[in-house]
Amino acid sequence: MRFLHRTHGTHIARLPRCLYNQAAIALERDPVASIFLRAALEERNPFRGAHFLMLRNDARVPDSLCWHGANIAPWGFDSHGLDQLARYLGKESIFANSIVGPADQVMGLWERIQWRFPSPRDVRAHQLSMVAQACDARKSATASASSQYEMNITNVTVRRAAVTDFDIVFPASVAMFIEEVGYDPSIAGEAYAQRVRQLLAQGRTFICEGRDPYGARRVEFKADVGILAGSVAQLQGVWTSPDLRGNGIATAALAQVVRMINADMAKTISLYVNDYNHGAIHVYEKVGFTTVGEFATVML
Repeated sequence: MRFLHRTHGTHIARLPRCLYNQAAIALERDPVASIFLRAALEERNPFRGAHFLMLRNDARVPDSLCWHGANIAPWGFDSHGLDQLARYLGKESIFANSIVGPADQVMGLWERIQWRFPSPRDVRAHQLSMVAQACDARKSATASASSQYEMNITNVTVRRAAVTDFDIVFPASVAMFIEEVGYDPSIAGEAYAQRVRQLLAQGRTFICEGRDPYGARRVEFKADVGILAGSVAQLQGVWTSPDLRGNGIATAALAQVVRMINADMAKTISLYVNDYNHGAIHVYEKVGFTTVGEFATVML
């Protein structure tokens, strides 16, 4: 096999399909931290060239795994395993645009392969991994009601967006992306628009709709279930229109989103947020999210 690296009874290799079930069992040990890989494992049609790597031992058991697709997502490697993974990736073409996942995995791998990327777009070494369980729905309901009462908000209504809402959802999605990543994703072609349409078609985008100062329809709040794997949904793209921030809309709306997801999509909701985004963290905690770990992201 290409780029096979053997040391002390283990080696890095591509994960064969015959071991997918074993890999799924291994990933269930931590369904929140491994959600990127679990979603990729369930994906029927990954884009061309994407594949899994495994740290394979003499017992042919996939102890540690790494997804190499649009993102590189390592999971379960110790220091020795990260050494082997880095050597493997050092000889493999890397087409990913970021490294994401548990902070110890991402930063450990980044330390070993950063020589290949002397000018990364950004390194976010400390991101809180937060979770809300179905049992937190009562707290979410209380947060929604109290926020609307305290801030005199009476019209915060969240609904699932439909494909027909694309014209108002897309500008909000682009605005969120620019704030979070730093550039307009629409300049790179249709891929981002296609992703927005996909989430709409799957019923995984939630919005609070309103009117701008000129009376035109707009999205005032949005959140996406960016990843859905088993019983875990990962929230992404949480955004509130800048002119409405600080008045409780985000708390009230997000609480409704949590209840809607718990009702028919997933009992566990996760997200990750930059540790310096104190405003967002406060909203998440008020709705019922608790910190369970640390993620990191390196934008290549």
